Amino acid sequence: MTTSTSNPPAGAAAILIVMLSATTILSQFFRSSVTVLAPEFIVELKLTSEALGMANAIFFFALLAAQVPVGILFDRIGVRFTVGGLAAFGVAGALWHAVVRDGSELIAARFLLGLGFGGSFMSVVVLCSRWFPRHRWATAMSWVFSLSMIGVGLAGTPLALAAGWLGWRTTFVIMAGLAAAVGVLFVWLVRDDPPGRVAAPNPPETLAAALAGFIAILRLPGLWRVLGLQTVAYSVMATIMGLWAGPYLHDVHGFDAVGRGNVLIAMALAQFLGVLAFGPMDRIFDTRKWVATSGATATILVLLGLASNPPTSLAIALIILLCATSSYGIAVVTHARTHYPDHLVGRGATTANMAQLFGCAMLPVLTGYIPSWFPQTAAGYSPVAYQWIFATIAVALGAGLMVYATARDVRPSSQLGPPKPAQTGDKIDPNGT
Repeated sequence: MTTSTSNPPAGAAAILIVMLSATTILSQFFRSSVTVLAPEFIVELKLTSEALGMANAIFFFALLAAQVPVGILFDRIGVRFTVGGLAAFGVAGALWHAVVRDGSELIAARFLLGLGFGGSFMSVVVLCSRWFPRHRWATAMSWVFSLSMIGVGLAGTPLALAAGWLGWRTTFVIMAGLAAAVGVLFVWLVRDDPPGRVAAPNPPETLAAALAGFIAILRLPGLWRVLGLQTVAYSVMATIMGLWAGPYLHDVHGFDAVGRGNVLIAMALAQFLGVLAFGPMDRIFDTRKWVATSGATATILVLLGLASNPPTSLAIALIILLCATSSYGIAVVTHARTHYPDHLVGRGATTANMAQLFGCAMLPVLTGYIPSWFPQTAAGYSPVAYQWIFATIAVALGAGLMVYATARDVRPSSQLGPPKPAQTGDKIDPNGT
């Protein structure tokens, strides 16, 4: 695989962006669907706070479990067939989601959903880095990541309205059909390389050699410092938007399902605009590290504001602002991508994603224990519990930022022109160049 040094044809690039957006939209919908329906799940399925946290976290545990095989498959058979094949698990998970009877079945169904979208977001990193020049990676990825917020919006008011009209179970059957359609279209329309470029041959590779590629990634100098922030950067927003926003708005501020959905749409819109804004910032300011550092610092301040138990109007403003400030993750993802060589892009992307998914899986589980420490109110969990949840998330982000502060910046201006030859540390993989 080689990295592009020129922009692809506009029509082909548009198809690529649309299909990458479609699969990430579905992933965002399914991972965010718990927050609006959480109060209903708690009553109908008799969920404890720990089970609710695990139902959200298991999606990310499944994504985490999929990363090693997905990374190998990306490099061996390509992104197109890997993402299309995994869609079958997503369809099965959505159908099971529609018939769950208790918390354990909900957790199992969401694990299948996570497997089904185990390659969605990393397909964006891999294909954008193949199709677009290096200095435009962050911008190209930001188009897809911002459009993926449509999925979060769909998991807001539209899901609440559909659940009230058709029932949430029937809604998941419909979404299973959409997942099947997107999987088929992805295989049909997407190509692993831009038009006019002949893909580099992939010689046969043993399992040991394939796993050696992951070891090569882990040995790259400086990558771990970037992963310190990537572990928690996205998990902050994923934990709040995907799990706690809905219960918080219901228990502390008295919002019904439609009201919660409206706020979630506003959160999705804030992230949409935030990703579009952060996308080109690395080129505008010629720095990735300080774009990410500024965004993380602003996010910590917003979390501390939420932890102060603000009144309803301010709480809504802060939780929406959080989604905008948290959108700096695109700079962290791009910063990580600069550390691994082209011939290991699949395994490099998934290795970095494993750090991100580990945080997304662990933070909901960790915060899921907090509500049980405090007496419940008539509305639900104690407002003090949510204060501790927001404060705990702020501390986790602060720790990741401290590690990232020691990382070396990689400026976009240093990557203009053809890619440089692989560094000495990149040659650990037996199939590397």
